Amino acid sequence: QVQLVESGGGSVQAGGSLRLSCAASGRTFSMYNMGWFRQAPGKEREVAAHINWSGLSTYYADFVKGRFTISRDNAKNTVYLQMNSLQPEDTAVYYCAADIKRLGSLFRANYWGQGTQVTVSS
Repeated sequence: QVQLVESGGGSVQAGGSLRLSCAASGRTFSMYNMGWFRQAPGKEREVAAHINWSGLSTYYADFVKGRFTISRDNAKNTVYLQMNSLQPEDTAVYYCAADIKRLGSLFRANYWGQGTQVTVSS
């Protein structure tokens, strides 16, 4: 079992930055592929970024490429999402996820955090 706790969400103006953190419990964190998903009101949950267990391989959705950076610190059992140049369309609840399996363009996670709200105003 893995428990995930997100932090770092909040409100920011367009063009601003936020850094999300996700602290994981358990001794197997370094074995898991991790990721950040987001869900905007009225929309389906979608993957924003994914990082493999070693941190050497990352994936970014087109809508965040060049603006967001995912990273992890296995010694601290923590994964991060640095979000720059935020836009109102980035407003969503952001979820940390663990033990992710990638099937083509689909990402399926076995563990989820509670989510943290990110609101970007124009």
